[in-house]
Amino acid sequence: MKFTFAHNNFNVTDLDKSLKFYEEALGLKEVRRKEAADGSFILVYLGDGVTPHQLELTWLRDWEKDHYDLGDNEFHLAFWVDDFEAAHAKHKEMGCICFENEKMGIYFITDPDNYWLEIVPTRK
Repeated sequence: MKFTFAHNNFNVTDLDKSLKFYEEALGLKEVRRKEAADGSFILVYLGDGVTPHQLELTWLRDWEKDHYDLGDNEFHLAFWVDDFEAAHAKHKEMGCICFENEKMGIYFITDPDNYWLEIVPTRK
């Protein structure tokens, strides 16, 4: 028996805002979408165009809160980037850097729902 990754899921409060963020900040593009017939949810799968891994963004119509309780943000997604300095400058300009660990050579950004995304330089 062999298991392989399919996707990760983040629930979002504003789907359009999240889609814009993920494309601008990380270059992720929509690869497929599923909308409930009754309008109760929308699932949008984002891909990087390189790996088969996808990020599923879930919007729930009947979510009555203005945010998700993410606890201590100890879980996160990580992204390798081939031009770390350019990525850092872009994310600094966007105002989405939330934590930097210069000793480890990494930093984190937050999306519109405050999910943490780790940015790691591609190391050879």
